[in-house]
Amino acid sequence: MNNLDYNRLLELKNRITHNVASKNEKKEYMELLYRNGNISKSQYDNFLKNQNSDDVVNAALTIGGVMLATWLLTKLLEK
Repeated sequence: MNNLDYNRLLELKNRITHNVASKNEKKEYMELLYRNGNISKSQYDNFLKNQNSDDVVNAALTIGGVMLATWLLTKLLEK
């Protein structure tokens, strides 16, 4: 994932966390995680089918948070 993707992931995560994200933003967030291999195909498919989508998004928020924290630590250590 490149810096632009991480920045967008952070923006989307914040919007979802604050309950202001649109359906398209949630879909974009899940797609970023799926493309990066952070969620499984079945998790992504369940989200797309709207089966337990809130549960899947909540789990993805945790996954995304860990990814972003790791990315930020890497950036700090590079300096």
